Order: sequence, then C-alpha cells, then structure tokens
Amino acid sequence: MIGKTIAQYKILEKIGEGGMGVVYKAEDTKLKRTVALKFLPAELTRDSQAKARFVQEAQAAAALDHPNICAVFEIGEAEGTTYMAMPYVKGQSLKERIALGPLSVEDALAIAGQMAEGLKEAHDKGIIHRDIKPANIMLTEKGQAKIMDFGLAKLEAGVDLTRTMAVMGTAAYMSPEQARGEEVDLRTDIWSFGATLYEMLTGQKPFGQKHDQALIYSILNDTTESVSRIRPEIPKPLEVVIQKTLEKDRSRRYQNMVDLLKDLKTTHPAGPILHKAEKSIIVLPFEDISPAKDNDYFCDGMTEEIITDLSHVRDLLVISRSSAMTFKGTKKTIPELAQAVNVRYVLEGSVRKAGNSLRIAAQLIDAETDIHLWADKYSGTLDDVFDIQEKVSGAIAKALRQKLSAKEKQIMMERPIQNVKAYECYLRAKHEIDTFTEEGINRAIQHLEAGLKIIGENATLYAGLGYAYWQYFNIGTREKHLNKGLEYARKALELDPDSSEGHFITGNLHFFLETPRNIKKIIYHLERALALDPNNCEALFHLEVVYLFLGRNGAAASLVEKHLSIDPLSFYGHLSSAVLHLFQGELSQAMEPMALAYQLAPGVPVTELFYAVILAYNGRLEEAFSVIEQSEKRSPDNITTQVGVFLRYALQGKKKETLQSITPRLLEWGRMDFTNPWLVVAGYSLIGEKEEALNWLEEWIGLGCRNYPFLNKHDPFLANIRGEPRFKKLMERVKHEWEHFEV
Repeated sequence: MIGKTIAQYKILEKIGEGGMGVVYKAEDTKLKRTVALKFLPAELTRDSQAKARFVQEAQAAAALDHPNICAVFEIGEAEGTTYMAMPYVKGQSLKERIALGPLSVEDALAIAGQMAEGLKEAHDKGIIHRDIKPANIMLTEKGQAKIMDFGLAKLEAGVDLTRTMAVMGTAAYMSPEQARGEEVDLRTDIWSFGATLYEMLTGQKPFGQKHDQALIYSILNDTTESVSRIRPEIPKPLEVVIQKTLEKDRSRRYQNMVDLLKDLKTTHPAGPILHKAEKSIIVLPFEDISPAKDNDYFCDGMTEEIITDLSHVRDLLVISRSSAMTFKGTKKTIPELAQAVNVRYVLEGSVRKAGNSLRIAAQLIDAETDIHLWADKYSGTLDDVFDIQEKVSGAIAKALRQKLSAKEKQIMMERPIQNVKAYECYLRAKHEIDTFTEEGINRAIQHLEAGLKIIGENATLYAGLGYAYWQYFNIGTREKHLNKGLEYARKALELDPDSSEGHFITGNLHFFLETPRNIKKIIYHLERALALDPNNCEALFHLEVVYLFLGRNGAAASLVEKHLSIDPLSFYGHLSSAVLHLFQGELSQAMEPMALAYQLAPGVPVTELFYAVILAYNGRLEEAFSVIEQSEKRSPDNITTQVGVFLRYALQGKKKETLQSITPRLLEWGRMDFTNPWLVVAGYSLIGEKEEALNWLEEWIGLGCRNYPFLNKHDPFLANIRGEPRFKKLMERVKHEWEHFEV
C-alpha cells in the first residue's frame, strides 16, 4: 500500500492496525493536507456485517463535531477497498502515555475533563461509544485529548449491529452489564471512563487479572483497590468520583456526563493551591515581524528586559522568562495562556526591525474580561530602544494602577550597557547561550568580546562571559571553564557590586570550586542576586538546593512557593518541591511534583534520574527501572544516565554489576558538588558495602551536607548503615552543625 494512491489519497506509511481496520498516514492530494486513512481489512470486505459496522463507525463519528472527538472527513470505496478519511493526529495514545508512568493528578484531570466533554457531546447525540479505553484516546502534541474509534458505537436511532455477538469491547474496561452481554446505555461509557481515569492515576487497571475469564469474574464480583491506597496524595473528592463511576449497579452510578463533569470540576490536585494574584502578569515573547524574520534575539531581549523591569514593581507578580518563553509561537488563546500560569493580565507585543529602524507595538489584556487595558506603538531607531522599554514598563504599571516609587522608576531607567551596538552584542550572546550547545557558547563569547571592544570594560558583559563559561561546564566540560567563569564574575562585581548576574555566577561557581565549600559565601551571593533581580529563577533554584541539603526546610519551602508562583512551567521548581517532601520523610507526597517535573522536561536525563529516584523511594521499582532503561537507550553516555544504571543495579541487589558500573567518571561526578554524593552513598548502602558508603557519607558531609533529619531518620536507603558506630559518630557531628548553622 505504501506509495499507492487511493482516490485522492497518497499512502505514506502504516501507523496502526486493529481488529476492524488498518490505518495509514496519507496525503490528501486535492486539499494538500495530511490525513489518517482507515481501511476495512481485505478479508472482511465481503463480510456484510463487518462492512456495516465499519460504515456505522463513520456515521457515528461524522455525526459529531467536537474538539475532543476525532472527526471523519469522508467514507468511500476504491479498488475494492472500503476506507474512512480522518484528521491525522500527531502525538501519542493515552495508553502510550500511561506506559511511561502514572499521570500527575493535574494532568489526569485535564485529560479526563476533555474526555468527559467529548462523551457528553456523543451522548447528547444519542451515540454510545462502548469501547472507551486508553488506546482509543489520542493526545495531541499540545495535550488535547481526542476520542477515537467508534467501531463499536451504538446509535439510538439505528440498528445495534453488535447485539448478536454477546460481549463486545475490551475486557479490562467493560462495565458489568457489558460483560454479561446485556443491553447497554450511556452508563457503560461512564464505567469505562472511570476505569481509564483509575489507570491514568495509578498506572494499573482497576481489575488486574491477566486472563479474560478471570478479569470478567473480577469485574462482576470484586471491589477495586482504593486509588488513595496506591497514591495517598490523590484528593478524596476525586476518589469519590472514581468510586461512583465504577459502581457495579448502574442505578447507583453517575446517570449522565453532566453530573460527572460537575463533580470532576470540584476536585483539585493535592498540595498547596496557588490563588491567582489580583495583580499578576505574563509578558509573552515579543513576535518578530521584521521583513527578514532574523531578529529573534532582539525580541527575546525586549521580552526579558520588560520582565526584569516589572519584577521590581511591588505587589505585582510577574511570570519568569523561562515559563513565558514556553509560549513562543503558541496558538493558545489569551484566557488559556492566563489560566496555564494562573495570572490575570497578559502583555503581548511585536517588533519590526529593519537596519537601524525600529517599530514596537504592545498591548495589555485583562484575561478575565478580554478587555484591552492599554495599547501603543513606538517608532524610532535602535538608539531609542532603552526609552521604549522604559515607556512600555511604565505604561503597564500605570494601566494596573501601580504608583511607582522613586526607586522603581530609577531601576527602570538604569542602562547597564549604554551603547546600543554593544547591547545588541549582549542580546545575540544571550540568544546563543540558550542553544545549550558548545558551538552556541563559542559564538556567544565572540559576541560578548565584540561588545567589550565597542564599549570597554562593562559589568554586564563580564557577567555574561561568566555565565557563558558556566554553561560550558553544564554541557559537560570541566574545571578550567569554571575558573575562567569565576574570573569574569569577579571582574563584573569589581565594576558593579550590584550586578545581579555577577552575584549569581559567583555564588553558583563556589558550589564547585572550593573544598571545603564555603556555604555562607554561596548563600550570600545567591541571596544578593535575588534581592537585585527577584525573578532570577536560576538563583532561586540553587538557593533552594542549598537550603534543602542544609536541612533548612522552612527557608526552602518559602523559596519553592515563590518559585512555583512565578515559574510554574519550569521543571526546576517542581523538582525542588519533590525533594523538599522527600527530605521531610513525605515520600508519597514527593510523587506529584516529581511527576509534573518529569512531564515538563521529557527526555532530559537529569529529569529521568530524579523521577526514577522518587519512584524508587516510593517502592515503585519496576516503574523506576523502566524510566532508567528508557534513559539508557536514549542517552547512554550521559553521566546522570550512568548514575541511574548504578542505582538500578543497587536496588536490584546485583552487587557485582553495581560495582562494575562505578567508573572513574561517576566517582568524579560524585565529588563535583555537595549534592551529588547522595546517590553514591545510597547505592553503596543498598548493596551492603558499608565502609564505602560511610566513606562517601563522610565526604558528603565534608562537602557541606547538613540535613540531619533526612540522613538520620528519613532516608530508607541508608538503613544498612544506620546501626554502624561510625554512622552514629558522623550523625553527632551533623546534628551539631545542623543545629548551630547560621546564615
């Protein structure tokens, strides 16, 4: 079939196969769009009942027009085959997503809500799906859920073509009445919906027997295990909803999707609820509408400068650059954007730059009312860019009825790089650093050095060089770059003791360049960086890490709360939240934020490592091993992947393999900063290598770890060494330093 043309559809590739059809990706040569073509299998084209069912599926789906239901474009016959044309959905099935691990409560609710809306539409049109299951829910790349495969649908006004076939559907998701072969109504979809939601949240089916006969017996007679026993962090109202969907007596089940949806909307994820600040704003990435579309770096710089200006306005919550940049090129509506980051106001703008000419437009929108509070356009030259930035920030503050103090006005007027050409070099460098590649960092350094040649010594450009050399280290290069980075950071602070980036880089590099670590110096520089730039989320994260490993949970918690409020779409804040719960002995509560962090940064080895670690601490070892294996296939040479392999062997009790996996590179990584020895200590302890575990524990303490409660009580991986006299002696030291440490 590949390469063949059926009607106006050119077959490109096979993408799926089931009992009632083979699905291909195809090009609609008339309308120039990509579609999915479902063909009735050749052996069934002569089966009148199978053909009638195939046509009924098309009729059922074609009768529905809803964003959460996959539409049908047409049904036809050509060259002896019957086919159905549908939109091609790029993404993954819910089944594939669940295979990676349970969803966060927040994500499960979002998908369940969309499924419920789609089913409501079908039920309102008299259509019962009868085969709701994860494999029949597609998730687009933007997270939209679409109900697929109406092959078993029952139309109220039509003939029930499956009636004579006794039990139809997928056994694991069948309602009791469906399993008994009885007449079904919309409440069978409600049961299957509940079974799917159960699996989204727990990673397992509500009735887990492998064989269909045992499975059907269980559906008819057994009670499911409570979802909160599997995941204690699941809110009670959500558990009640699931229980009601899975009532065996359908008269006690939800009677319609309207009531189910109403109850579903009253549930919410466990943990702190972030209330929308009355004065809260996201500055969307400015759009490049320049003729050559080559001013991305300039647009990003404009966005960042306005975010920085506004972050100094008292009582105004400003979403950080890292979360704002996730919406670059987005098709989301203003209300959707505001809801995603929990803010009321949205600023959007555009930049048109051609040579030295500049035109900037911006508008401020109240997302709750969709009212434009302010809009303006500015024309000029590059020399006017600082004035325009200042005017935009001031106008926003005025529109939000924020009276600026003299200090706030002064901050908005500050111009750390006076020369526009040097400033442009700085913006290009920042853009290159964001590529996170060695080539990009090389180009960034060239831009920064060019800026210094134009303007002479400058704190911001030196701090930028320090940051560039710090990023060399982040992508895997070694200590020579750290020293170079610190040298430039010092130059920045000599020229400007109030350089936020200079303080951030200095504090950060002291993580790695001093033995023993001067923790107080690290804290001083990071706190100073935050005082000068409250939205510096990198400084927030690193300070959170310091406080967590010092056992200062209260200080860490307040930072995490701020981090999540201004940077809700970055995985770092959620990672800190997970580790905070873990270090407080709240193992199950660490799962929710860690799962969210994992979803926000999929395929990143460090995210996969920590997700596997939190899964392992919760006893979900098979899931943890699966995540590590996934990372091993994708990034076998990454050091955090190799740490995960080491930990997997240790958790499996494979002593020989664990010891073989300890390479000089892994040991070097373990000594790199005062957080890394944690997992090395854990691995040695798990396989009973007590002396090595204690050696590394002593090294970890020497590097600065002071979290006495976690070490002495909460970490289950250290159980093998807690009874050792040397461990107790080390704990006496840690306890004293934990109790007497003062910032």
